[in-house]
Amino acid sequence: MHPVIEKFQQAGQGHVFGHFDLLNEAAQEYLIQEALEIDLDELAELTRTLLSQSANSVDLDNLTPAPYEKLPNNGGDSLAWDMAKSVGDASLRVGRVAAFTVAGGQGTRLGYDGPKGTFPVTPVHKRPLFQVFAEKIVAAGRHYGRPLHWFVMTSHQNHKATESYFIEHDFFGMEEIHVHFFRQGRMPAVDFNGKILLETLGTIAMSPDGHGGSLRALERSGALHLMEREGVDILSYFQVDNPLVRCIDPAFIGWHVLRGSEMSSKMVPKAYPNEKVGHFCSQRGKLVVVEYSDLPAALQEETDADGDLRFHAGSIAIHLLDREFIRRMAQSSAGNATLGFHRADKKIPTLDTKGNQVNPTAANGVKFEMFVFDALPHARNPVVIETNRADDFSPVKNAEGKDSPQTCRDDQLRQFARWLKATGVAVICDETGLPNLLLEVSPLFGYDEQTFIESWQKLSPKPTLVDRLYLDA
Repeated sequence: MHPVIEKFQQAGQGHVFGHFDLLNEAAQEYLIQEALEIDLDELAELTRTLLSQSANSVDLDNLTPAPYEKLPNNGGDSLAWDMAKSVGDASLRVGRVAAFTVAGGQGTRLGYDGPKGTFPVTPVHKRPLFQVFAEKIVAAGRHYGRPLHWFVMTSHQNHKATESYFIEHDFFGMEEIHVHFFRQGRMPAVDFNGKILLETLGTIAMSPDGHGGSLRALERSGALHLMEREGVDILSYFQVDNPLVRCIDPAFIGWHVLRGSEMSSKMVPKAYPNEKVGHFCSQRGKLVVVEYSDLPAALQEETDADGDLRFHAGSIAIHLLDREFIRRMAQSSAGNATLGFHRADKKIPTLDTKGNQVNPTAANGVKFEMFVFDALPHARNPVVIETNRADDFSPVKNAEGKDSPQTCRDDQLRQFARWLKATGVAVICDETGLPNLLLEVSPLFGYDEQTFIESWQKLSPKPTLVDRLYLDA
């Protein structure tokens, strides 16, 4: 008997191999490899803890709004922001920072077949998300005098397609040695008694372990060792669906360094009470994020003496993490605090005891996932800074409506128009700031207002403002 099969039988999960003899040799080996991904001791502990509850219990006691550093135009200390930018600039010049994109998702909700990072998103030339990020990273590397590393976490579903896409497009101008792919971890789905569910006779019902699993994946993939070898100790974390993100933001980096923070985050004031973003809160002296689905409506709608939302600091999944903090959170064997799992009850296609396919009409099992923001309470000196939504956050999540390709395209156009106006160019816009013509600015020309103005001032003669104007390096 294969030792893996014996181990599963001893753990009460022997049914995973109940149809093993019906599989050909290749299928048997595939099932063995899937089983090797599973930590049976960890799964037993999750069964003991999370499955004893009807759902995740969220502690909402003693919540208060979290403090954050306000932008200068909202009452923040302009001298402190200038100092932060100076320190961030210095950190980038000596190579302390790398970019990190969580890119395991598919474009299914967008009606798009392929990794989400390959989705075309820019207004004129329909450049893909990956190209937007790559050009921002290349441009920052040129600006600071040294190339930056980029870590890209894929999923088992899209890893090969993502790697092939980068190769096909010559890594979008980056050196291949500076782009590092690794897969997100997976967890098995279980029934409500903790028994592992099978997807087919020879495959386990596996699913990604959540964006919090990125910390374990960074450790297990060897990415942290590579960072250490390269002198990188700060990782700029962002998700693949947000092309507006300033993935290399010197002021943000400076705040992180000056405060001695192990994990820092950006916030935007919520646009309306029930906006679907997490809430930065303080709880018993710790910084926490409470998801929109967990914060009662009464608290989401609560206002202060000025009539503003009391819990208004929205999380937009942009963080900085110290390398050694990631390592500490990832290494459970070290006896340190680690991220906990959350349960999600789902309808999971599976097999019955006779091997027949079951397509449930109600939740029949549990998936386990981790959230990266759960690391915040464990971080020393965490800091939250305010950012302008218009300069940092316009995700592409839905095919239509809010957070769609249309809203993101319009937000990019508004940003390009603001940059042009900052140089003194007259741009006709509607009351929302949307220009009356299509524009596109490659990050290689300008990846923020400052670098855009610098590039614009070097142009002679200046280009005529026409429809479909494209500015590139």
